[in-house]
Amino acid sequence: RRNLSDVFWLSKTGMHELAHLHFADADASYEDARYAVFGVPYDATTSFRPGTRFGPRAIREVSLNFESYEPSTGIDFCEVPVTDLGDLAVLKVPEDLVGQVADVVSDIAGDGKVPVMLGGEHTATVGAVRAVRPEVYVVCDAHLDLRDELDGTPYSHGCVTRRVLDGVGDVVIIGARSGDAEQFAVAAERTRLYTADTVRERGIGVVLREVLEAIGDRRVYLSIDADAIDCCFTPGLGTPEPFGMTPLDIREVVRTLAPQVVGFDYVEVAPFDSGQTAAVAAQVVREFIARHWVAGR
Repeated sequence: RRNLSDVFWLSKTGMHELAHLHFADADASYEDARYAVFGVPYDATTSFRPGTRFGPRAIREVSLNFESYEPSTGIDFCEVPVTDLGDLAVLKVPEDLVGQVADVVSDIAGDGKVPVMLGGEHTATVGAVRAVRPEVYVVCDAHLDLRDELDGTPYSHGCVTRRVLDGVGDVVIIGARSGDAEQFAVAAERTRLYTADTVRERGIGVVLREVLEAIGDRRVYLSIDADAIDCCFTPGLGTPEPFGMTPLDIREVVRTLAPQVVGFDYVEVAPFDSGQTAAVAAQVVREFIARHWVAGR
């Protein structure tokens, strides 16, 4: 069995010495933790603008800005057992990276903890989903990511949902507004698709009621791609798209689905804006942990 500290850039001691690389209030030991945060600083298959490898650091740094008290649930994060494992010492080849993430998430889930992954590009999600083996995969994303291959690899960030479909039969996509005709045909046939226009026209509450009815009590993996949000709100993105969801829409998705989630990630933060993209990500991660903790407590 691996020692998890061997595959991360930082040991627990290192995280305390370098506080800016430590998600705020993630002070529990690994043994005591219910939630294990880790970063995947990877953007090797970027197709437009690089920089998501800096996402995990930016999310951690801005998390230190927020009060530990979470008013909507009444919990204090200082009392929630969260640990931060640091950043994965990533392998460069995308297939290898997927396997690396799968191994780490298998260990985390096998130890009875909920994996919370910070990205980094979306490719890492394929490995996390393989490890968790959810019954339903829900993703908020501007892009369908249903290509079978992109730039010579089936593990590009543009192929993530297609690879998830290889192992998960029920996939829900929320917020999409970009993809070629073939991808939209695949989405119509093999997924439950709610485009960004659908969310705007019908309202996120109506969409989520339908999603909950379809999910039932099944185990969910929830992935949030930062570009699901309109780039006019959060411009720190590798592949920005306008006319998207709002930060409040994303928060509602997380608040609603968190109780059934067995694995969570927030990916594709490329922090070359004024910090707003990472700030939304950090708060959404906190929302997930708070809602999941309260539901299970």
